[in-house]
Amino acid sequence: MAKGGQTPREPVSPRMQAAWKLKEAGDVVAARHAAERLLAEPSAPEDPAQAAELLRRGTTPPALYGYAALAALFLVLLVVLAATRY
Repeated sequence: MAKGGQTPREPVSPRMQAAWKLKEAGDVVAARHAAERLLAEPSAPEDPAQAAELLRRGTTPPALYGYAALAALFLVLLVVLAATRY
């Protein structure tokens, strides 16, 4: 089973390899920009699929925002309850 930081398969073009190296080095923003440029003008037939995979791995899941909002609501509720009991 592949780890999260590994590329799914060997990138075809040097531009795609550079984008994956950027992501693995921790520069997700630059990797996303490189992937977006590759989607606009691919240099190899497999580049759009790999660029889409890189973009999918570099985005925050939408469910995470829901959990963060729920946690913030819970925290506010606890503060209001503590303030009214005091």
